[in-house]
Amino acid sequence: MAFNHLPAGVHDALGALSVTPVTHSVPMAKNHRRGQPTADTASRPSPGAVLDRLASGPGRASRITHTEHLPPRPGRHAVWPDRIRSEVIAAVQSAGIEHPWAHQALAAEHAMDGESVVVSTGTASGKSLAYLVPVLSRLLDGSEAPNGRGATALYLAPTKALAADQCRSVKELSQPLGTAIRPAVYDGDTPVEEREWVRQYANYVLTNPDMLHRGILPSHPRWSSFLKSLKYVVIDECHTYRGVFGSHVAQVLRRLRRLCARYGSEPVFLLASATAADPAVAAERLTGLPVLEIADDASPRGELVFALWEPPLTELHGEKGAPVRRTATAETADLLTDLTVQGVHSVAFVRSRRGAELISVIAQERLAEIDRSLARRVAAYRGGYLPEERRALERALHSGELLGLAATTALELGIDVSGLDAVVIAGYPGTRASLWQQAGRAGRSGQGALAVLVARDDPLDTYLVHHPEALFDQPVESTVLDPDNPYVLAPHLCAAAAELPLTDDDLPLFGPTTAELLPQLEDAKLLRRRTKAWHWTRRERAADLTDIRGDGGSPVQIVEAGTGRLLGTVDAGSAHTTVHDGAVHLHQGRTYLVKHLDLEDSVALVEEANPTYSTTARDTTAISVLETDVEVPWGDGRLCYGSVEVTNQVVSFLRRRLITGEVLGETKLDLPPRTLRTRAVWWTVTEDQLDAARVNPEILGGALHAAEHASIGMLPLFATCDRWDIGGVSIPLHPDTLLPTVFVYDGHPGGAGFAERAFHTAREWLTATLEAIASCECEAGCPSCIQSPKCGNGNDPLHKRGAVRLLKVLLKDAPTGTAPEAPTPVSTATAASPAEASPEGLPPEERPPSQDQKPSQAAD
Repeated sequence: MAFNHLPAGVHDALGALSVTPVTHSVPMAKNHRRGQPTADTASRPSPGAVLDRLASGPGRASRITHTEHLPPRPGRHAVWPDRIRSEVIAAVQSAGIEHPWAHQALAAEHAMDGESVVVSTGTASGKSLAYLVPVLSRLLDGSEAPNGRGATALYLAPTKALAADQCRSVKELSQPLGTAIRPAVYDGDTPVEEREWVRQYANYVLTNPDMLHRGILPSHPRWSSFLKSLKYVVIDECHTYRGVFGSHVAQVLRRLRRLCARYGSEPVFLLASATAADPAVAAERLTGLPVLEIADDASPRGELVFALWEPPLTELHGEKGAPVRRTATAETADLLTDLTVQGVHSVAFVRSRRGAELISVIAQERLAEIDRSLARRVAAYRGGYLPEERRALERALHSGELLGLAATTALELGIDVSGLDAVVIAGYPGTRASLWQQAGRAGRSGQGALAVLVARDDPLDTYLVHHPEALFDQPVESTVLDPDNPYVLAPHLCAAAAELPLTDDDLPLFGPTTAELLPQLEDAKLLRRRTKAWHWTRRERAADLTDIRGDGGSPVQIVEAGTGRLLGTVDAGSAHTTVHDGAVHLHQGRTYLVKHLDLEDSVALVEEANPTYSTTARDTTAISVLETDVEVPWGDGRLCYGSVEVTNQVVSFLRRRLITGEVLGETKLDLPPRTLRTRAVWWTVTEDQLDAARVNPEILGGALHAAEHASIGMLPLFATCDRWDIGGVSIPLHPDTLLPTVFVYDGHPGGAGFAERAFHTAREWLTATLEAIASCECEAGCPSCIQSPKCGNGNDPLHKRGAVRLLKVLLKDAPTGTAPEAPTPVSTATAASPAEASPEGLPPEERPPSQDQKPSQAAD
């Protein structure tokens, strides 16, 4: 129904020294422990020594562009509030944690006072213990009620793996408390026969926002006793709730608060976040409640050596003869191999599922040439695996059986991987917050650690490894989310009405745009007003109207054609680009070719194969302006922000040789177009500005195109987005602006706040874009500055020097300061209402980055 989508070889220096890894299994915060040192450093190499070995191979030292040394920091202790149950303090002490850090004790104090709080401190600073101690104390109080369930708590994690890991830790910590604490995971992997026990008897339920949205809230009568006694809601890793996903979670939490009120409870929200800018503001937007901020990190920190690593240029040439750097995938596979041979316990974070699989396969093959037993100690970890596969990998990581792991962001979060010595990050992860979160996975027992950022061949990564101040001298970003996005809000209003009829008293809870959306939902015959309330009118489940991950549609099942065996799934939004006919699909080290993608039945049939190439989808994009919210003059040109409609179609795919990335050929595809109504920032230039920049009509398209590519690559430095969250279009004469125009848009229905952030930081954003292009050592453009591997026009035309001159003229006329924070509408063009549009979400997380979607007009 129309409402479904609402608003390369082993180096000579390998193995000169083998170091036996030391693993630690300790719960939660690594606070001071009686009778033992904080870390066993004697058997570990120093992070500097590990880096020296990595750099000792031929040509290796020149690849390190910068090394940052972060010194160790002592910790500051406090005492637990006197209202914390003595049994809980004894349980914590029996785990070896004698004293809390000051921020842990402060968070517990506020929680016991009934105040919602966000703890925003560094990785491994003990945020888990900060909320667990007051929660366990309250649950212990509740266990003394006549029914043994006078208090309950709900824990929300962004991933199943984190919830499972936390459940294990809670069971270990609360063991001395006996049956008074009954933790249980409730998610899609929970067996049906266990679910009723969880609903009736568990008092600490660990789940994820998806299960809360689809399973718990729609079935709230079966959860009545749990909701009635709900005292605390813990939201772990809350900085991950950003963009469209964060906006959906914000509305899910409002639905939860509404049902709790119905059952007579008013839970306190306890949030844990990585270091972020304005964490209280983000937490308040997420929960809709006032939230106190605790950001003074009192935990100790071991030495961190952070290296920036740029792969070398190869003898190969890419599109238009551009020089090609060695891929970050190949370089990371080398580093993971080297670290494993040294016995250094390591994780390599990779941006895509395919990249994680490739790195693990390459490392396994090279390790097998040295020692076959080592090859079994490296694996991949990513979303899309079956539950039993994920659990087995997590156990192997905890036990130390695995020495090296190539992982997607699923392992970035708070999963306890104690004992890691090194982290390799294959490509800038999109935000400084994520970078520090990933780097913080190492050194979690207080020992020194090594982090290496391996640059990919794109503008932002190249810029960062040559401008370390942009990483080490800048604060982390603010979290961006917009709960009032109508494409987000509308389906949650329907879900709320299906749970309990909506009344006027409920409207303030869901935000200021609720009143104007309800009539549209009535017109779409989704809600019906009877007397004083709105009711859900359909037989279908209202919670199925939207996928809160912003993917849209049912997951596509990946099935082995010969056996019918289910290998895994891929989200509907990325199916066109990842499992199209002819695509190469990797799963658990095996390679498959997609024989057929059946969109109607949401099935991709695959056969095992051994191709010597990978595949990359290409698409085309057209864009039209629906409404200009605000525009500001940039000389004679204009900087604008507003609503647009984007039409995108995957039209072909490239075959690229493994390791080198050399293009072997292109194959056409016949897939349907998808439309998206979203928010965009765009800028125009006039003839006078073009003359001043010496950009004639012959090079205009290439100059605009090059500036667009580079600006898309640079935006994640200024907004909390990943590159696949945004897209762009450049046109020498756009029919709506009647001027040369460059658009950058949010890749999600209704927008996600990224284009708006680009508008407000446009001067700084485009200045960094100019510097990234101008400082690149290539002659006419390369993937490090203006080329995009996803360009639908085959990176043609591109004009590097024209882009530099054009941006200089544009920025010369830019107003000083930032754009106005309160845009004033300048047109009354009507954007489609959520009920009228049927947009498809563009690439979500863990998909290979899509830097650019180009319309065919761009080549004219």
